[in-house]
Amino acid sequence: MNTDIQRAIFCIIMSAEDYVDAFDKILRLHLSGKQDREIMRVIVDCCLQEKTFNKYYAVLSSKLCSHDKNHKFSLQYCIWDRFKELDTMELNRSMNLAKLVAEMLANFSLSLVTLKVVNLANPVEMTPKKIMHFRMLFETLIQKEDSLVWNMFTRIAGAPELEILRDGIVMFVKQYVMAKKDTEKDLAGKFKIAKKALDNSAGVLM
Repeated sequence: MNTDIQRAIFCIIMSAEDYVDAFDKILRLHLSGKQDREIMRVIVDCCLQEKTFNKYYAVLSSKLCSHDKNHKFSLQYCIWDRFKELDTMELNRSMNLAKLVAEMLANFSLSLVTLKVVNLANPVEMTPKKIMHFRMLFETLIQKEDSLVWNMFTRIAGAPELEILRDGIVMFVKQYVMAKKDTEKDLAGKFKIAKKALDNSAGVLM
């Protein structure tokens, strides 16, 4: 935390009674412009430093995103920056990031379009650390309720410009999630739902 703004946000997040208290106090800082972008950066950094994933950060982030779409964009750019660090990131931090992104996708604060900056089908780009990260992300995602899985994947169906992303997701999950020896049958069923949703060009939701 290098700036007074970052330290103020950090103190609020860590001392708040709950996410509503944190949200209210953050708004009272009346940050604008570049200062406002620090909010999501501090939240993500705090989340990554936890020993185990704490859903508090996802709930707080979701509340901020629903309040102001600029927070959504800030979060997305922050996640993209973190994706660039995956090969040097500690395993614990990588797993926390994967679970945070999965939660933000599952509560529809973010879309799977967030993953368009990653070439999931490229074996050169998919290093062991990146494979581990995105495997955790997709395992967490497709273990959600059937309707959630359907709706999350339907959001990127149909659009021609997202064809590479859709193909990359299917290829990655087949190769690195479903090919694991201990993959549960239930997970295979969930993946079938996800694949059908990616072909759901009509965009019908559950």
